[in-house]
Amino acid sequence: MNSYKNVFFVQGTLLVILGLFMLLPIIAETVYQEKSSIFINSSAVTIFIGILLILSNLDKNPKLNLQGAFLLSSISWLAIAIFGSLPFLFSDLNFSISEAFFESMSGITTTGSTVIDDLDSAPKGILIWRAILQWLGGIGIIVMAITVLPLLNVGGMEMFRIESSDTTEKILPKTQEIALIIFLIYLTLTILCIVSYCLAGMNLFDGITHAMTTIATGGFSNYNDSIGFFQNSNIEIVSIVFIILGSIPFISYIKFINGKKKIFFQDVQIRGLIYLIIFSVLIMFIYLMLSNENTFLNNLRQSMFNVLSILSGTGYVTTDFSAWGTFPLVFFLFLMFIGGCAGSTTCGIKIFRVQILGLFILNQFKKLAYPRGIFPINYNNEKISDPFMMSVITFIFVYFFIFFIISILLSLTGLEFMSAISGAATAISNVGPGLGSNIGPNGNFKEISDTAKWILSFGMILGRLELFAILILFVPAFWKN
Repeated sequence: MNSYKNVFFVQGTLLVILGLFMLLPIIAETVYQEKSSIFINSSAVTIFIGILLILSNLDKNPKLNLQGAFLLSSISWLAIAIFGSLPFLFSDLNFSISEAFFESMSGITTTGSTVIDDLDSAPKGILIWRAILQWLGGIGIIVMAITVLPLLNVGGMEMFRIESSDTTEKILPKTQEIALIIFLIYLTLTILCIVSYCLAGMNLFDGITHAMTTIATGGFSNYNDSIGFFQNSNIEIVSIVFIILGSIPFISYIKFINGKKKIFFQDVQIRGLIYLIIFSVLIMFIYLMLSNENTFLNNLRQSMFNVLSILSGTGYVTTDFSAWGTFPLVFFLFLMFIGGCAGSTTCGIKIFRVQILGLFILNQFKKLAYPRGIFPINYNNEKISDPFMMSVITFIFVYFFIFFIISILLSLTGLEFMSAISGAATAISNVGPGLGSNIGPNGNFKEISDTAKWILSFGMILGRLELFAILILFVPAFWKN
């Protein structure tokens, strides 16, 4: 019982923090002379509920057991999405409950899908609130990926455990310690990104909001045309640089600070990310050179930006790539599934799981060729055990199984084939824009049914929390043991 009290105590603390962040858009409203009380009202409600949870669940000896850790992981994101939707509900944009929740869930999970059909004229307070949600979601998933998920043995995430002796009893103090370090790194990168965007040609407001969503690899923009609105190659270069910085495991930044200066060159996952980026950009660049009459530099620029944006799950676009033909759609769908590095703000299956699956397949071929041979699998100088390998393979299988289930459910709501498939992929991979006529790069999710919005929202939180952190809650035996 004490563990569950601590779950709600931490949840109350998170709601108070969320409520305080709700006051920041008031600055933008004041500067741009937008008179409203939506953020004051939303903040008051959120902080009030948060304080009630804190006062009713005080504990002198905070601890979490395994069930409490899973429950905290899931309920935190759900509650923040619910309370984060209040400013959308109170705004003049006439959001329904399903639309407000969808927009908030898309923000906090750094997905980047939107139901706002005219971003260019949306209130500045709402625009910066969307950016804040993604920024908070980015740092939140980094902290969870380093401190909580490794202890839950979710899909191979135990590889990124900071101390092998850690147990669930140490989650709260370890999280506080690591969160502070990550916050400072995350804030520093955000400030550098703001400065870079402003030097490249953005105004201060656009620089702040886009920096938040770039570092979080979230992709919310202030304009319908996303980064393509600016038509500025320097801004695109800044985006590319900081998307890559956000896609690198933040545990590598911590190791670098602690003296491991070559960690960015030694980490197998980071090298895999770089190789995949180079290979994917080259493939798309060759395709564009053969299929259109744009210049060499323009094709290279479009290939690099859009490949990296989709692979990292950021979802920024500079052009309507759905008009490029069939191959880019299939290729981008493939990149959506892979995603970036574990322990970063990116989403998808993650590079390390794809690498380990490749090692497993190669190992099976070796065993077929040499039946009596013994071939241990090593990754990042660590031996891969059979249970670990099974965990990774199971994750990938469940990932695609849930993708097909969501696709079927979306098709039942009336979405056409490409929209249903890409909608499921963009939700579970937390990418943002889908493919097809309605939810493509230059579209939005406004016109899909409320049922489809709820299905996609559930897919977003499933993908963000590595599937099993949510699914295990529905297994009765888990709560008995």
